Amino acid sequence: MLFDTHTHLNAEQFEDDLEATIQRALDAGMEKMIVVGFDRPTIEKAMELIDKYSFLYASIGWHPVDAVDMTEEDLVWIEELAKHPKVVALGEMGLDYHWDKSPKDIQKQVFRKQIQLAKKVKLPIIIHNREATADIVEILREEEAKEVGGIMHCYGGSVETAKECIEMNFYISLGGTVTFKNAKKPKEVAASIPLEKLLIETDCPYLAPTPYRGKRNEPSYVQLVAEEIAEIKGISYEEVAKKTTENAKKLFGIS
Repeated sequence: MLFDTHTHLNAEQFEDDLEATIQRALDAGMEKMIVVGFDRPTIEKAMELIDKYSFLYASIGWHPVDAVDMTEEDLVWIEELAKHPKVVALGEMGLDYHWDKSPKDIQKQVFRKQIQLAKKVKLPIIIHNREATADIVEILREEEAKEVGGIMHCYGGSVETAKECIEMNFYISLGGTVTFKNAKKPKEVAASIPLEKLLIETDCPYLAPTPYRGKRNEPSYVQLVAEEIAEIKGISYEEVAKKTTENAKKLFGIS
């Protein structure tokens, strides 16, 4: 059975065929999925979905690109929603230095506040990192994020940094990029990091794996991520599917 630890089934790209998309995931062997909300509209939609489908769970937080828009009221709202039994993580949160909508200092403040909240509500965190690795690792250390741990989502960094993050109680999650022919770092990570510390995800509708690269991604394609990791590690697909599902359930406290 599969566990997609990062979906955006709450995105407008799925408005027209959400039921069919979910059915394809179930047909592919999906057991559980995390729907990630990262601003007011997507959090609201994520909460709707987890109440409707037994196998969906939510992670809620504020995306670094939109950090400049987050208010104290939003943080209080997230804290309140975190009491829902199917909200199993906070995020995605982190730093994104690719886009320049939110100044770096504001991104850092919002990131720190969300880590502090996660420690208060005792939930793991899902980390978004784009071109900001050193600052993310530094903030995770300073805020003692190890206390709650979490996921380095859609990991694209080095094996060395992955090991640092594992020491801080984080799992390394690989997505569609590991299937790209030229994706040197994700393949090295898949080879080097023990299966006990790996998770799989799609980040759908983004980053579809080969052979769907450039098209809309969907949860059923997480199968291709698991197959690639199995091939790289020289183990069975079933072993990857089983262990990454166990890892996710352990992290999110799902029985």
